[in-house]
Amino acid sequence: MVFIFLSILCNIIVSILLKVAKRYDISVPQAIVWNYAAAVVLTYSLFRPEISIPQIRESPFSIYLLLGILLPSLFVILGLSVRYTGIVRTDLAQRLSLFIPLLTAFIIFKEQMSSLKILGILVGFLAIIFSIPWHKAPLGNKNTTLGWLYPLIVFVGMGIIDILFKQVASFQAIPYTSSLFIIFVLSFLLAVVGLILAIISGKTSFGFKNLICGIILGVFNFGNILFYLKAHRAIPENPSVVFSAMNIGVIIAGSVVGVFLFREKLSRLNIWGIGIAIVAIFLISA
Repeated sequence: MVFIFLSILCNIIVSILLKVAKRYDISVPQAIVWNYAAAVVLTYSLFRPEISIPQIRESPFSIYLLLGILLPSLFVILGLSVRYTGIVRTDLAQRLSLFIPLLTAFIIFKEQMSSLKILGILVGFLAIIFSIPWHKAPLGNKNTTLGWLYPLIVFVGMGIIDILFKQVASFQAIPYTSSLFIIFVLSFLLAVVGLILAIISGKTSFGFKNLICGIILGVFNFGNILFYLKAHRAIPENPSVVFSAMNIGVIIAGSVVGVFLFREKLSRLNIWGIGIAIVAIFLISA
């Protein structure tokens, strides 16, 4: 359970860093570039991935490339979601995105699903509806629109990324850690291209503090992945325990941090949404 706790801790620290970025005038898109630089170095240092040209030729490179585009792009949206809607709703959107690969497996790939899992998905969608900030605001109000738009993009985007990573994990010709290294390299290179274009167009300029923040972000983001994998290896006979403990832990910890540290306001309906989300995860893990 120590690895699960450390993974949850790293996940919440990433959310906190994204939340305070604006306060310290940190460019989130630029920090994300260096986040992937740190991920590349850490993946290579700890896993020592062995990659050969024949392996790359046989690998699902189109999926690698798609993940290389989606990961940094969605990370930017994640930062905006934390900024505009808070840690609580953003973490909830991330955790509930697990319903997308489950539905895909059931509808498209015709995999068998227990009645509890189906009930869990239905309850999960109810949790999503409850977690939306249903407060009255002037028509066309920007913050109101962003209040549900960014978490929705996070929800759908994370679900798609989860599906793609499952496809990568099912590919046996190349080790998963080697695939992870290639994906991080592509994410870094594509993010660098985006940064260079932004600097040339005058939309941003290089900032040393963005580099430092990005490296710190990368360490904790990588720690989240590393400890999650270690937790699965430590409890191989009970993956559902890791799965449920991780997701429920992030929802609870994110709620505590968001409400008590950043004074995020939640309606009674939103609080019910958090509770319902936890029930949904229990049902899916059963």
